Amino acid sequence: MAADSNALSVALSLLINLDAALVDIVLLSLQVSLLAVCLAALIGFPLGAAVALWRFPGRGLVVVALNALMGLPPVVAGLVVYLLLSRAGPLGEWGLLFTPNAMVIAQVVLVLPILAALSRQKVEELLAEYQEQFVSLGMSRLRMIQTLLWDARFALLTVLLAGFGRASAEVGAVMMVGGNIDGVTRVMTTSIVLETSKGNLPLALGLGIVLLTLVLVINAAAYLVGEWARRRTG
Repeated sequence: MAADSNALSVALSLLINLDAALVDIVLLSLQVSLLAVCLAALIGFPLGAAVALWRFPGRGLVVVALNALMGLPPVVAGLVVYLLLSRAGPLGEWGLLFTPNAMVIAQVVLVLPILAALSRQKVEELLAEYQEQFVSLGMSRLRMIQTLLWDARFALLTVLLAGFGRASAEVGAVMMVGGNIDGVTRVMTTSIVLETSKGNLPLALGLGIVLLTLVLVINAAAYLVGEWARRRTG
């Protein structure tokens, strides 16, 4: 018990003094997750809206696939990205494996289905309200997508925060494709696993506190955005 208490006090000291190793790990984690979520949003939101608007053969299968991929196991995503980026893979010549870019790709694979599936649901709800107006105005589907995504921006911001929470808390996929290399690809989740196995509890606890705080902030922000959006539309 005394050892655990001492580890916690050292962890708090690391946080208060902004330990260089801890700060570097946190910054890289935020950089990777933010970039991954932004890329996933640029692809996932228009994709979700397009699936909501267009009727085509096999659309039901696409919807089912997007919903199923929301629960994609991280290790499976990591394995797929690893095979693509390995030297024997189709993208091996790019030399991305065991780099932050590989971790970004893995997180995009995980987050994109979440953003696409949830944005499709929201856009379909709005389309049911506005479809007659769109038809009377003779709007193109591309214009409809832009209008609906803009109208759903507050709900999509909540979705975006949920995606960021998934990305920042992920460990399996990023460890497989990033390699957990000190000073290069070591992020909060993989560092916690490594430092705990090494017995370096202060650093693991410090990173755990930062990660838990980040998750709480994300959930609080999602709640506040949702409440603010409801008051605006209420």
